[in-house]
Amino acid sequence: MRERVRDAKRVVIKLGSSLFFNESGNVALGRIFSFIEDIAEARLGGRQMIVVSSGAVALGANALKMKSSSALLVQKQAFAAVGQSRLMNLYEQGFSKFGLNAAQILLTEEDFSNRTRYLNLRNTLHTLLEMGVIPVINENDTVSTNELEISDRSPSFGDNDKLSALVMSKLEAQTLVLLSDVDGLFTDNPHTNPGATLVPQVDEITSEIEALAAGKSSKGRGGMATKLQAARIAMNSGGMAIVANGSRPGVLKRILEGETEGTLFIGKAETLSSKRRWIAFASSVAGRIHINEGALNAIQKKNASLLYAGVTRVENDFDLGDVVSIIGPAGLEVARGIVNYSSADAAKLVGKHSGEIARIASTKNYDALITRDNIAFINGNE
Repeated sequence: MRERVRDAKRVVIKLGSSLFFNESGNVALGRIFSFIEDIAEARLGGRQMIVVSSGAVALGANALKMKSSSALLVQKQAFAAVGQSRLMNLYEQGFSKFGLNAAQILLTEEDFSNRTRYLNLRNTLHTLLEMGVIPVINENDTVSTNELEISDRSPSFGDNDKLSALVMSKLEAQTLVLLSDVDGLFTDNPHTNPGATLVPQVDEITSEIEALAAGKSSKGRGGMATKLQAARIAMNSGGMAIVANGSRPGVLKRILEGETEGTLFIGKAETLSSKRRWIAFASSVAGRIHINEGALNAIQKKNASLLYAGVTRVENDFDLGDVVSIIGPAGLEVARGIVNYSSADAAKLVGKHSGEIARIASTKNYDALITRDNIAFINGNE
């Protein structure tokens, strides 16, 4: 399977914050320029390369001689403003030595949640790649407070892990390489269990695999949990993901040459369409729709639309055209979809038959709450 990585024509490389500093706390210029050299070599060899780079907040804090870990939110935004120019200067200087151009792209979650902006972004990135430019993408931490306030409910990209996977999915790249300060996925926490071993390959992200992920990077916001989320998006998009330790000298070059490094996540044969990828991964979820067993069977096995007769409960406020989470009878999310009615109308129509919609709803749009073309199963099966 590693030869598929070697032959990939479009690759997304994600570099974690921890890689920008050495053990002494100084900027690791040698390591950074080594990455740039390997990426440039791949680009000059005919591959299209996209970089998703963390490091702005950490570089800004370093320049101001302050600690980002204990900083206030507004201070972290200031760090990002100072550090982003330094980050891009590194890439511009490095790639220019190989006659290559880099393009800075700063994104927020909303750039993916809004379908129009999502498609515009896709077109821009495709154009840059056609021009031979290397896009360097980062979160816009200076204006996006949500990305700096990490919690279970925050729409954070997770130290750019999810962001890199969305970019990979959007551009239909074959490979996503996630480099940070971890060697890959282990059978247990290697810091507490010396007997833990590296998992070389994952064909499916099961609950057992998810249980193996714990902890986070010392300088970044991500950890194995966010890397598994990114790997799932890559796999469901028909591509591959590799999680490896970027502090190992020459690791990126070896990965791109198809050598064994880190943990390889293998993509599925059946993948989501472009629109359903956006529904499943890129959009923000506005509400939750609970359904019964009959409705679950209909949408999963019969490719049917979601009718109100199978809906048991509606949670949160949402508008027509929003993306909602579809919750099965076991209480787990099974799919996501674009709703044809607002939560105000949907709440009144729970359990009702299609013939009653015109009488109860403020306006009748469709017979279904969610039409079958607007349902995306989060396990990648359509």
